[in-house]
Amino acid sequence: QVQLVESGGGLVQPGGSLRLSCAASRSIFSFYAMAWYRQAPGKQRELVAHITSGGSTNYADSVKGRFTISEDNAKNTLYLQMNSLKPEDTAVYYCNAGATTTYWGQGTQVTVSS
Repeated sequence: QVQLVESGGGLVQPGGSLRLSCAASRSIFSFYAMAWYRQAPGKQRELVAHITSGGSTNYADSVKGRFTISEDNAKNTLYLQMNSLKPEDTAVYYCNAGATTTYWGQGTQVTVSS
């Protein structure tokens, strides 16, 4: 059973930055892709950013130019650097990993508010 543990969420003012981390319990080389999703209150979960095992990335239009997804294979960790945060970025952020099964973390709350 694979475990994904997110961290790094919190309260930040508009325009601020946060870096989310997702630590995997096994080598991330074993996943064909990893991603960050988010879910705001009353809304459906949406894809924020995606990275393949080959390093290709893609982003939701709403975060392009502000968020960066990356991974550290030596640490088995996925990251999401979030800059220029907006109140509409407030959500629970989830880590996702794809192999023969899809895995999810428990989520970390990000609140952008003054």
